[in-house]
Parts: sequence; structure tokens; C-alpha cells
Amino acid sequence: MKEVVIQSSLDTFEVIESPIPTPRDKYVVIKVIVSGTNPKDWKYPYWSGKPLNSGDDIAGIVHSVGKDVYEFKPGDRVAAFHEAMTANGSFAEYAVAPDWTTFHLPHNVSFEEAATIPTAAHTAMLALYVNLKLPSPFDERGFPEGKKVPFLIYGVTSACGAFAAQLARLSGLGPIIGVAGRSGDFAKTLVDHVLDYRKGEDALVAGVEEILAKEGLGNKVPFIFDAISEGESFEVTTRVVDPNGGSIATVLPFQYFANTREDFKFPDGVEVYNTVALKVFTTHKDLGFIWSRYFGRLLEAGKLKGHPYEVIPGGLNGILVGLNKLKDGQASGLKYVYRIEESGDVTTGLHKLDPALVSHKNARKVEEFFNFKLPY
Repeated sequence: MKEVVIQSSLDTFEVIESPIPTPRDKYVVIKVIVSGTNPKDWKYPYWSGKPLNSGDDIAGIVHSVGKDVYEFKPGDRVAAFHEAMTANGSFAEYAVAPDWTTFHLPHNVSFEEAATIPTAAHTAMLALYVNLKLPSPFDERGFPEGKKVPFLIYGVTSACGAFAAQLARLSGLGPIIGVAGRSGDFAKTLVDHVLDYRKGEDALVAGVEEILAKEGLGNKVPFIFDAISEGESFEVTTRVVDPNGGSIATVLPFQYFANTREDFKFPDGVEVYNTVALKVFTTHKDLGFIWSRYFGRLLEAGKLKGHPYEVIPGGLNGILVGLNKLKDGQASGLKYVYRIEESGDVTTGLHKLDPALVSHKNARKVEEFFNFKLPY
């Protein structure tokens, strides 16, 4: 099989020939139909300096299963969360995932939609139900009927933020306040109130306080998910969180990524948790198992939907294009996915990325490069 190794410079990728993996006990080998991408897919090789097949979102058909895998068989349509920073990621013709982070795909869900789900949905699940300790949709000890429990999501149109909004709604939280930017219209489909971060920090804080006052809920939020965790997002959330027992979950460690003023003072009575998605492969395997199955059930019932997506043409040839577009901040309210069958006769060896391919302004050049008609 062929797989793509992303070089740390992000201007070169290597196509290598590898054997189709043999599944270990409790693991599944999947023929990748569509691979999804996440910001971490460029960050890991770029920050670490180590070349890597960094894809973790798999949608495809089961090829083979390891010992003690009893829920899946060859031919099953599935989506799966590959264990990050390990071999056999999703930027390949075949990939590997644990059976406990793999779930059956209902027939009403396409492979493209499915490829947007695993990493972001698991991250949102851990943020809400492990870090923030919110009641799950199936927890009978949830919030009393009619009780208002405000919830703020900074970066609600990111994939993690959007899945958090869907899960929060199922858990009975509300009003849900979403902070967004260019994708404000999409944000309105997810939450009760939308605030634009581009208006500035003070305007955001005033907007949150105004919404809470109108709802009769004071002026602070008890639960916050910071799905950005870079720039000023953390400073804003600490200004609106309840200082007496409020909680914030972040997707990145704020100590390293937040921009805070010199006079910034962390609220003493606030708990802050960095959500680590990799815990579903170690200490939270059971949660990965339960929620993977539940994701499939919610998708079948139409209670959960995948993220909006854009197909980057060229299959394996296009992966570095999508990663650079992510790095450049071009993705707004969507995820980039790749149909592996579009790879064509991709040749092994190092391939240099033409920077022009990253821009929509060069659509004609992209079409010529991939011999593929773009959908815009």
C-alpha cells in the first residue's frame, strides 16, 4: 500500500510503499475511503521536527480484524479514531485503529461526513463529560427539567466546538453562547446566541454579560469550553467564568498558547483542564468504547451530524495542500477531507508542494495539477 509521510518543513511530503498492516489484538485494519484532517496533523510534524503519517480520522471499510475483535468484520462500513503519533495513520490506503474507538456507520452517513467526526467528537466528549463533569445525555441524574445552565463555547464553529455544542444541547444545557468569526451563520445553527470575537475582548465580555442578564442568570458562566486556546481566547473566558467554582476546558495548555497581559491574574476559584484526546487510548478506554458506539447511534437517529467539509482534490497527493491551508487559517467552519481513491497513480518518493496550490486564487493551477475539476 501507499502512505504519505508529512515532512516537518510542511513543504514536502514523501509517498512510501508499506505492507498492509496486520492487526494486533483488539485492533482493526481499515481500507481508507476518506481521510479527515485536524490542525494537530500539521502541528505534530512541524513542532516535533519528526516526519509522520499524522492522519487520525478514518472513514472506510474493515479489511481485517485482530484477535478478540467481535463487533467488526471485513466489509463493515466504519469510522475510527487512529491513535495519534503511532504508525499506520489515515494518510494511507489502509490504516489501523483500536476497536474501542471504531464505530459502525449508519447508511445515512457518507464517508466524507464520517471522516469529520472521530477526533473532534472524542475531544468534545472528554471536555464536557470528563473535564467539566457535565451530565451525559443518558445520565438520569442530569439537570432538572426547565433549569437554565449557561454554557459558553469559544470557537464554536471549529469541529471540536461544533460537536461540543451538539452534545451540550443533548445534555440539556442552555442558553448556549458561541463565539465565532467568519462562520457566524453556521454558528447560529448550533447555539442560542452568537458573539463575534472580531469586535474585541471588551465587547465579547459585555456581550456575554448582557445575554446572561436578559436570561436572569447573573453575569458569569459556570461552564466554558475554549476550543481555540490560542491568542486572546483564554483571557476572555477567564473574565466571564464564574470565579466561585466555574470550570474551563481547553484544547491546548493555556500556559503555552494563551496571550495574556502582564497584569493578568488567574481566578483563584476556577478549575482549568486541558482536554487530552489521547486519553481514550490509555486511561479512558472504556469511555472511548461507550462513546464510539453512542456516536453511531446518535448519527443513525439524526441527533448528531458531522462537520461541514471541503474535499481537497488529489487524494494522497492533496494532503499537504489541506494541511497548509489549515496552517494558514483558511478553514472556517469546515474540515478538509480526502478521497483516497482520487490518488491515481501516485509515485513513491519525495514531492515538493507548490505554494500556489494552497490558495483558492490559483484554482486553475490546482485543477491542472490534479487533473480534477474543483467544486467552486
